[in-house]
Amino acid sequence: MKKLNIFDELKVNTYPGRGIIIGKSPNGKFAVTAYFIMGRSENSRNRVFVEDGDGIRTQAFDPSKLSDPHLIIYAPVRVLGNKTIVTNGDQTDTIYELMDKQMTFEQSLRTREYEDDAPNYTPRISGIMHIEKDVYNYAMSILKSANGNPDSCRRYTFSYNNPIAGEGHFIHTYMGDGSPLPSFEGEPKEIELYDDMEFFADGLWNSLNEDNKVSLFVRYIDLETNETKSKIYNKNK
Repeated sequence: MKKLNIFDELKVNTYPGRGIIIGKSPNGKFAVTAYFIMGRSENSRNRVFVEDGDGIRTQAFDPSKLSDPHLIIYAPVRVLGNKTIVTNGDQTDTIYELMDKQMTFEQSLRTREYEDDAPNYTPRISGIMHIEKDVYNYAMSILKSANGNPDSCRRYTFSYNNPIAGEGHFIHTYMGDGSPLPSFEGEPKEIELYDDMEFFADGLWNSLNEDNKVSLFVRYIDLETNETKSKIYNKNK
């Protein structure tokens, strides 16, 4: 698989929807993750990321304009011990709660399906990072309808053990804009990562479509100390 430039990938897609990036920095020192949200409706665009303990959550920027919290208000990032969970919906809580009861990432997601937002049936995308004693691995998942047919849920999990330095994987909800929105296809895209978090984070934010981008979260985790550096971008200020 050809390693892609993530900035170029984002610039040519006006509406990838929501996206998760996970990987390892080129110097091998950091576990890297990023999560962004986009929106076309006023309700979807009326959001910001805020810190919530070790993770983040979405909240309405203007509560008076919040018409429907369903599917848009949730915790995209939660930390369970040495595991960091990143998802595009309230399945973050499902993964957290069931893994806390000794179920696996994949087992937890078998209890969930794509989103109930006909006719799009938006995929649920999820990622988990596991760091323990300098050992780092991660997995990504997508739950999607059968090419727009809600009668069948298709579940795919991709696992990455001992990730390659400088390499990341990118999964997002939509192939692009449309009506209905076309679901992501194939395995997560292999992308280049960077040692400099500020450069990477700024590059992502500046590459997202100006009209549709809403919020971005980026985190670097030191693989030796487990110390984290994070950055949040919100269009609404």
